[in-house]
Amino acid sequence: MDYIVIKLLHQSAVILSGLGFAVRGMASLRGAQWTQGRLAKTLPHIVDTILLLSALTLAGMLRLNPAHTPWLLAKILGLLLYIGLGVVALRVKLAWKIRATAWVLALAVLFWIASVAILKNPWGFLVLVLPSYT
Repeated sequence: MDYIVIKLLHQSAVILSGLGFAVRGMASLRGAQWTQGRLAKTLPHIVDTILLLSALTLAGMLRLNPAHTPWLLAKILGLLLYIGLGVVALRVKLAWKIRATAWVLALAVLFWIASVAILKNPWGFLVLVLPSYT
């Protein structure tokens, strides 16, 4: 497939995944029962599978190796943090404050991951606010 098509698919999956998590998390925090339904638990896995496969395809097409591409390694580590925070945020048996904090932090990490991809810098948007020592 064409690089541009895969990149558009990946970017679309990022947006769908992020919006889906934001809506599901907010609804879960408000006690909406639909968040525990089959569709709410299955659809994110489908979108995230497309997201992951398109990411791997792009990395392969560009011959990117996380060991030699610091911004890509940062995205992968950020993804693991995002997943962990997302699990906490959506776990209904945990205290509301813990879930709400995890939800907000997960969204912040998601924005950071996107900024890493856009800026091709492992610090992402933090590079814009941190003092430079160079």
